[in-house]
Amino acid sequence: MTAKVFAYPDSVDVANAVGEYIVNNQDNAIKAHGSFHIAISGGSLGKVLKKALIDNKEIGQRIQWDKWDVYFSDERLVPLDHEDSNYGLFNEMVLKNLKSSSSKPNVHVIDESLLTGKDGKVEDADVEKDKEIARKYAASLPSKIDVILLGCGPDGHTCSLFPNHHLLKERTERVSYINDSPKPPPRRITFTFPQLENATSIAFVAEGSGKKLILKEIFTDPSTKLPAKLVSDINTGVSIYWFVDTSAVDGVDVLTSKY
Repeated sequence: MTAKVFAYPDSVDVANAVGEYIVNNQDNAIKAHGSFHIAISGGSLGKVLKKALIDNKEIGQRIQWDKWDVYFSDERLVPLDHEDSNYGLFNEMVLKNLKSSSSKPNVHVIDESLLTGKDGKVEDADVEKDKEIARKYAASLPSKIDVILLGCGPDGHTCSLFPNHHLLKERTERVSYINDSPKPPPRRITFTFPQLENATSIAFVAEGSGKKLILKEIFTDPSTKLPAKLVSDINTGVSIYWFVDTSAVDGVDVLTSKY
């Protein structure tokens, strides 16, 4: 199916729309199978989730945290309290801001005991341990994830799937390790296409005028092989959405609406 693009004038409006999208999918998932499986990435998404789920009290009151299972679409191979950790970002932005009386989600993280090396660098790292981290994380995943929230880098990468990288063609593993990320730190694990193609819904969040050029290529160049474009074009029945601010699509020939 064709991805739908929802555009709003400012970040708060984008976040509120993302929040409504999350709650709607949460309610549908809980009604269908009693829990809500959501995977998130890092970057600016942490701030979006704080605005959507913490700062927006009306949406926050509708979140059934005790029914949530949270996963990470990619993770840097660093300790969970490291500044580069996607879990660490989610912890700072969301988990630490939940009221003490609030129920808590079940958060699935990498096995810290298998980490080697330092700061996610290649030096002194054990590749076999990195592969084991990826295998264990894949084993923790449900058969289908209800919502995968993704960002889009200025190079068109998403998850830790980078342009022209061999993992774009990975068809066997649902989660793979990478030790040559062009963006530091180089060592990570990431969802691959078999995992993404089996989701119920995928939503990208992209904001700022700095995203205009890459979004123009994604939305108007059918020949591009950018990772975010390849994910946006998944046709396995996954519902795919983009939540953007107007500055990110200013001058881009794409049909937008409101969620």
